[in-house]
Amino acid sequence: MARKVLVIGEVRDGELRNVSFEAVAAGKEVANGGEVVGVLLGENISDLANQLIHYGADRVVAVNHPDLAQYTTDAYQQAILQVLDVESPEALILGHTSIGKDVAPRVAMKLGAGLISDVISVEKDGDEIVFTRPIYSGKAFEKKKVNEGIIFATIRPNNIAPLEQDASKSGDVSSLTVDIKDLRTTIREVVRKATGGVDLSEAKVIVAGGRGVKSKEGFEPLQELADVLGAAVGASRGACDADYCDYSLQIGQTGKVVTPDLYFAIGISGAIQHLAGMSNSKVIVAINKDPEAPIFEVADYGIVGDLFEVVPLLTEELKNVLVSS
Repeated sequence: MARKVLVIGEVRDGELRNVSFEAVAAGKEVANGGEVVGVLLGENISDLANQLIHYGADRVVAVNHPDLAQYTTDAYQQAILQVLDVESPEALILGHTSIGKDVAPRVAMKLGAGLISDVISVEKDGDEIVFTRPIYSGKAFEKKKVNEGIIFATIRPNNIAPLEQDASKSGDVSSLTVDIKDLRTTIREVVRKATGGVDLSEAKVIVAGGRGVKSKEGFEPLQELADVLGAAVGASRGACDADYCDYSLQIGQTGKVVTPDLYFAIGISGAIQHLAGMSNSKVIVAINKDPEAPIFEVADYGIVGDLFEVVPLLTEELKNVLVSS
C-alpha cells in the first residue's frame, strides 16, 4: 500500500538538522512507494527545500511566516495542522528532538491520533509498517503498528541512516500561507550557552566525563580529545550537579539520549540513569580507575587507570594516527 508521508524538516540557525534527512529516509520506508513531502516551517527557509529533495523527498512545502522564525508550541502546532489539512497525508514523521517531543503530542491530541515516539527503526511487514522503540530506559524494546488513522512517529536522531544524497534530483517546491493567531508565547530574545561546536544529540563521537574529572578544569583534557576526534563533549548528571559543567551537556535518563558511533565514558561510574542515555551507542570505551565500576559491564573496550594520565596519552596517540592516515 502506497502512502503519502509528510516529513517535517527541522531548521536551526538557518540550516537543516541531520535528523531531518534521517526522517526523510524513514518516510520513504513508510511511504512504500508513495509520495514523501518535506515540510519546512520558518522565515525565509525556501532555499533549504532542495536539500530535502536531494536526500529523498519528492517535493517540499515551504511555510514562511514571521511567527515561525523561532520555535513556539502554538505557532508550530497551528502551522502543522494547517499543512495536514491541505495535504491529507496517511503518515507524519518528524525528529524526536526537543521540538519534536514538544509539538508532536499536541498535534496528535488535536488529531485524535496515536503517536509512536522515539523510534529507532522502521520496517515493512507486508503492507504494514513496524516501528521499534526502546522502553524501560533502553533495557527492552517494543514493536508497534498503527491499526487505524494517521501513522504518526518521531525518529530518534542518529539511528536511521539517511539516504545517499543525490544533488541531481529535482522536485517541486511550493509555498503555503498559514494563519497563525492567538499566540500565548512570544520569543523576544534567544540566548544560547556555548557548548562547543558539535551538536550533542547528533554527534557521531562523544567524549563524556563524570565525577571522576574532579573539577571544571578536569574537562580540559576531555575537550582536547574531543577536538582531535571532531567530537562533542558530554557529561553525567553527577558532573553537572557538582558544577563541573553546564546541564546542557548532561546525558542520561533526565538529560539527553544519544546513540553515537563511538562513546567515551571517562571518569563515569555507570549508574543506571546514565546508561539509559547512552547504552545504545555502537561502540563504548570506558576509562576509570575503579576496575569494579559498572560502566565496564556495558563497555566494548575498557581502560583501568587514572584518566589524567590515560586521556593525554590517548589524545597524543590519536593525533599521530590521524595525521599519518
